[in-house]
Amino acid sequence: MTLPTIAATTAVAPANPWALVPPLGNLDAYISAVNRLPLLTPEEEQEAARALRDRNDVDAAGRLVMSHLRLVVSISRQYLGYGLPQGDLIQEGNVGLMKAVKRFDPDQGVRLVSYAMHWIRAEIHEYILKNWRMVKVATTKAQRKLFFNLRSMKQGFKADADALDTHRNTLTESEIDQVAAQLNVKREEVLEMETRMSGGDVLLDPAPSDDGEQAYGPIAYLADAAHEPTAMIESRQRDLLASDGIATALNSLDARSRRIVEERWLRVNDDGSGGMTLHELAAEYGVSAERIRQIEVAAMKKMKKALAEFA
Repeated sequence: MTLPTIAATTAVAPANPWALVPPLGNLDAYISAVNRLPLLTPEEEQEAARALRDRNDVDAAGRLVMSHLRLVVSISRQYLGYGLPQGDLIQEGNVGLMKAVKRFDPDQGVRLVSYAMHWIRAEIHEYILKNWRMVKVATTKAQRKLFFNLRSMKQGFKADADALDTHRNTLTESEIDQVAAQLNVKREEVLEMETRMSGGDVLLDPAPSDDGEQAYGPIAYLADAAHEPTAMIESRQRDLLASDGIATALNSLDARSRRIVEERWLRVNDDGSGGMTLHELAAEYGVSAERIRQIEVAAMKKMKKALAEFA
């Protein structure tokens, strides 16, 4: 029994291999499926690549992509330390694989696997730099190299420190100089990157937890509700109605109605003192308290209409 015989009996090669690949939502099933897809021999790879280049054969492109999906899965595992979903990393890597297949030249004398690795890594790197929540840096080529190499270099330094039984998590001065020299960046950039990569990942606006309890993040105490545009407009509108609006509404009343409203509402203090009662106003005007109440109600309706027109 030989390994090629085993591969031949377990490999799956249907007419439409795309039907064998489940969606990335079921990651375990996806990885299991792509690992069962057959690899192309060098001759088959050359034939498919030439068919794609010369005749724009879509089926040939599909065979090239499908036979290298497992490569994307393998490369994606190297970037799990950044806290991003592996499914997303695989999806971005697949984009890089398709770009590689499109640009692959079979006359260069290299296998597609060697050519595609660059494109797959490039797409994953770009995705990480755009989406890793703790760091929005690495704009130059040297900074990108620092971003993707600092973690592995620190692990090497830590292994040496553990061997000497010195437990520490930060870089020493000599290690900082070594990283800066090796990666061609400034010491300050190494220190800044290490600080950001060592810090905790805090969501600015966290979603509610599974039990429905509200989660609070920095957005809750960074926001200034007092200066929210809508609230400021509403506040100005209330101030305007309380000053000019009330004055306009009072001017729409006759002298007696205005005096009753002022004594019953505007001259009353917070502790209830001040102003005049219905009976006091009734005695002053020589009418019943009920008549004063009727005048008050009519005046309030008239003021409400005037305020609505003012607003």
